[in-house]
Amino acid sequence: MTETTDSPRVRIRRRSWVRVLVPAVLIIAWLVGAGLGGPLFGKVDEVSSNDQTSYLPSSADATEVQQLLGEFNDSDAIPSIVVFVGDSELDDDQLTHIEEAIAATPDIEGVSDEVSPAIPSEDGKAVQAFIPISSDADLGDTVSALEEALQDASPQGVRVYVTGPAGFSADLVAGFAGIDGLLLGVALLAVFVILVLVYRSALLPIVVLSTSLFALCVALLVVWWMAKWEILLLSGQTQGILFILVIGAATDYSLLFVARFRDELRTRQDKGAAVMAAWKGSIEPIAASGGTVIAGLLCLLLSDLKSNSTLGPVASIGIVFAMLSALTLLPALLFVFGRAVFWPRRPKFEPEAVDANHGVASTGLWGWVARGIKRRPRVIWIVTTLVLVAGAAGFTQLNASGIPQSELVLGSSQAREGQTALGEHFPGGSGSPVYVVVPEDELQDAADVLLANDGIDSVAVTAADSPSGTASVTEDGIVAIGPPGTPAPDPTVVEGDVMLQGTLTDAADSDAAASTVRELRSTLTDLDARVGGVTATSVDTNDASIHDRNLIIPIILVVILLILMLLLRAILAPVLLIVTTVLSFGTAMGVSALVFNGVFDFPGADPAVPLYGFVFLVALGIDYNIFLMTRVREETILHGTREGILRGLSVTGGVITSAGLVLAATFAALSVIPILFLVQLAFTVAFGVLLDTFVVRSLLVPALSYDIGRAIWWPSKLWRGKP
Repeated sequence: MTETTDSPRVRIRRRSWVRVLVPAVLIIAWLVGAGLGGPLFGKVDEVSSNDQTSYLPSSADATEVQQLLGEFNDSDAIPSIVVFVGDSELDDDQLTHIEEAIAATPDIEGVSDEVSPAIPSEDGKAVQAFIPISSDADLGDTVSALEEALQDASPQGVRVYVTGPAGFSADLVAGFAGIDGLLLGVALLAVFVILVLVYRSALLPIVVLSTSLFALCVALLVVWWMAKWEILLLSGQTQGILFILVIGAATDYSLLFVARFRDELRTRQDKGAAVMAAWKGSIEPIAASGGTVIAGLLCLLLSDLKSNSTLGPVASIGIVFAMLSALTLLPALLFVFGRAVFWPRRPKFEPEAVDANHGVASTGLWGWVARGIKRRPRVIWIVTTLVLVAGAAGFTQLNASGIPQSELVLGSSQAREGQTALGEHFPGGSGSPVYVVVPEDELQDAADVLLANDGIDSVAVTAADSPSGTASVTEDGIVAIGPPGTPAPDPTVVEGDVMLQGTLTDAADSDAAASTVRELRSTLTDLDARVGGVTATSVDTNDASIHDRNLIIPIILVVILLILMLLLRAILAPVLLIVTTVLSFGTAMGVSALVFNGVFDFPGADPAVPLYGFVFLVALGIDYNIFLMTRVREETILHGTREGILRGLSVTGGVITSAGLVLAATFAALSVIPILFLVQLAFTVAFGVLLDTFVVRSLLVPALSYDIGRAIWWPSKLWRGKP
């Protein structure tokens, strides 16, 4: 007998084919995406930049001056300052060897021909020279080759350092060198160890890590091409955060799905039915969690600093693929492996042994915590609040006004040592001058302002497109266009803008130099003057970062509060969650300040550390509260508020704690990159996540909610339900 196309047997076979085909298509699609994105890990430097001026607002003085430099200087080379320091006063033979070594540097690949002659110090113990590095050269390799060549050519008893913008930029390049391999390897290893300890399974950690790694590969594929097409700006800092965020978030979402899947396998024999049930139970909290994080990250688009505003969409792309991998690739892999994924501890089909209501009579840790909250909720939330407030008091000790460029990279630094040597024998700002661009008719007035400032050692002038080239300032303070000693010209000789270069008496990245730049800008307000240079860039960056911090933090709070109100359909509960999360953030920053100052003796913190810490701790901290409170709301509908709180805590405690450990471990991995900002962010976020996981979400929120009772759901219908 011929079967019809709509017979039960045909429909069953069709559904079976679909059940097999969909997971296969999903796995193949992710394999293709990962295959395309994987090779890009070693090519990120082709589309990224760590130049501070490229991240400043276009309206910033330093940005405008940077854009005008080409009109005054035919070369776009990156200046390096080479400093030779003798154990005593340098003799003629040593000076000759030094001059020969400097003259030979253009033979090094990547070194420009425009090398300055040797400039001896007044005390006769040091010599400096300006050796530009071609902008299209591999900066790290060129600076290393320059250092090696000069050290080999230096006479005995003379130390040589390569410092200045090129030297410090090379330090940054070296600092970020491990971001593709070392950072990713440490993060994956840390997550793998935690997953093995949590699940005691050989296969499941590999499946979960594959889900996270595939999400990162596809996210990198999208971000790389958007940076290639100049839609996004990408830096080493943003790249590191993207890696960590995707690995941590994708693993967290996977843990939530796996927990649901394991529960469903105990009540369902069919692995396909268990996957679908787990998917239906996981999609709302995962989507709500990821959506909240994305909403917080996109608030960074309001930032004046492009390094902040571009992090928002870059990280959001990462979160999108983290969610997609947890909701598509992971279910497909779990369908393929079924119960075997948990080997050797496969969950058994035992519906009769499962408490369908997830009671709190468990003898496990979270059952014990729930019973403790039931006995003394008020004592628990008051004590935890007092402890958190005490920790938050340390926030006042956080110095987040900016750090010197020389302190950006941790560990030894020849550029930092060279800057110290430079300041001992020459004006501290040699090689990194203040640039002041003014119209030609205001040239003399601007020169007078610079010469009158104690923070300026000397002044030179360059006329845009002028055949006479550079200029100098006479001892009488009169601008002379042409070689030193040339009489002051008639103003009509110079047409267009001119640029004054002021050599700072203090190191370009010092607080004193920053004060000098601010004084110059204040004094030059009556002139059409724009002040730029390395120091001005740092000043503008710090100012923009502080502005961003003060603007964006309140906006993120409002956005997340509105999302929570929509999700929980209440007002009071979201407000309590926001308040407790902010308190947790304050404590994390307070403890971080004490550790930074008292343990690590850091020179300060970047103004972006509190902003980034807030974005990640609040957005990710709210994640765990969403996992908890969405389950509490489900249980409240069935059992009332107080019983629902205890049941929700006992059910979600294990998976949320595991997720918190994973996220803390991944952010802690950032500390392997010797960049001060990333190390500080790693400690702050890792500590804050652990604090939120083990104290705020486990004790403070449940105890406070239990003590308040059904009023936490005000003004929803649950407010009028069971207490």
